[in-house]
Amino acid sequence: MSRPIILGIVGDSAAGKTTLTKGIAQVLGPENVTLICTDDYHRYDRQQRAEIGITALHPDCNYLDIMQQQLSLLRTGQPILKPVYSHKTGTFEPPQYIKPNKFVIIEGLLGYSTRAARDAYDVKVYLAPPEPLRAKWKVKRDTQKRGYTAEQVLAELEKREPDSEQFIRPQRQWSDIVVSFYPPNEDADESNGHLNVRLVLRPTIPHPDFTSIINLTRGSSDSAIRLGLDRDMNKPVDVLEVDGHATLDQVNKLEHIMCSDMPYLRNICDRESNPELGKIAGTTGETIQSYPLALTQLIVTYHMLKATQIFQ
Repeated sequence: MSRPIILGIVGDSAAGKTTLTKGIAQVLGPENVTLICTDDYHRYDRQQRAEIGITALHPDCNYLDIMQQQLSLLRTGQPILKPVYSHKTGTFEPPQYIKPNKFVIIEGLLGYSTRAARDAYDVKVYLAPPEPLRAKWKVKRDTQKRGYTAEQVLAELEKREPDSEQFIRPQRQWSDIVVSFYPPNEDADESNGHLNVRLVLRPTIPHPDFTSIINLTRGSSDSAIRLGLDRDMNKPVDVLEVDGHATLDQVNKLEHIMCSDMPYLRNICDRESNPELGKIAGTTGETIQSYPLALTQLIVTYHMLKATQIFQ
C-alpha cells in the first residue's frame, strides 16, 4: 500500500521556510500537497505567553506529544484533526480536519524536537541563514504582515535568543540537507534575488551524483557553482554552493544531472511547467528570479520524488 511522502522543513522564525515550501509545492502540484505548520501546536496563545513569560520556541509552550502523534498518523495515511493557530491574531481558531495528500510538507520551529517526530519524515531540511540576515527578514515580515514595529521585533528577537540557541538550532543535526542563503558580501541587498546558497548534503539520504560539477568548474577560481567536502557538526558532508550570479546555462547543467538520474521525472526541470520556481518578491514588490532558490527547491523536490520510488 502507498502512503504519503513527508518532508520536514525546520528553522527559526523568518528563516525562509514558507518561501522554500511554496516552490516545492508548486512543482509537486498544489493538489498533491498537504501543508502543515507545527506552530499550530502551541500550548498557549500570544497573551498567555506574555503573562507566563515563555516564548513560542520553548518545548513547554507546545503540545509536542500531540504533534508527534499526528505526524505518525499522517505517515500511515490517516486523517487528523489539527489545531489552528493564527499568527495574525495570536489566538487559536477551530481545529481543521485534514486528510493527507500524496505529499505532506511539515514546516515550523520544533519539527525535529522528538525522536518520534523525526521518524515520521522521509526528507528532513533545516534552514540556517546567517543571523543578521534572518533578523532583517523577520523585521520586514513582522512589520509588513503582522503589525509590529521594528523596535518590537528586535526586542522579541533578543528575548527569544536563549531558546533559539538551546532548542531550535540544535535540530540542525537531524537534517538531511542544511540550507543557508547568504549575501555575497556584507553590503549586498538581501532582497535583490542575488543571494548565494550553501547546501550541506548529509549522507543520510542518497543525493544526486554532482561530482561532474568538479570537472565542469575545474580550473575556474570564480565558478558560480562549487562542490566540495567539509564537516558539519563534526560529521563529514558534501557541500554544494551556488552563487546568485550563476547563469541560466550553469544552472541548467546542474538541473540536467538531477533529471538524468530520474529520466521519467524530467518535468521537475521544465521551467515552463514550473514558473514559480525560484521566484521571490523584490524590495519594491517586483518578482525576481533566484537561481540558487530554484535549485534548492528542485533538489528537495528530487528527494521527495525519489522517495516515492521506494515507498510507493
